[in-house]
Amino acid sequence: MKLEDAALSRQVKLCMRNGLHARPAARLAKEMQRFASNVAIVADTGEADAKSMLDILSLALAEDAVVAIKADGPDADQALEALQAFLEKPGD
Repeated sequence: MKLEDAALSRQVKLCMRNGLHARPAARLAKEMQRFASNVAIVADTGEADAKSMLDILSLALAEDAVVAIKADGPDADQALEALQAFLEKPGD
């Protein structure tokens, strides 16, 4: 899914102290799997399916990284809100 083809997209800043490592990546992928929409994270290092832990880890996102998030599908708005809330929440 190209960013310009996504129904919804926005930029967010990652607030996790230790970046998006294995534990939060697994939680994020599990949370995104409850949505029917396609959901993705786009960074300088590439694009990841937000429903795939390995895709998310491949981005190697550190604290304060600014990424684009996008969603397309029947519940895109809710999926994008959940993804933004997850990435912007301070934590491990």
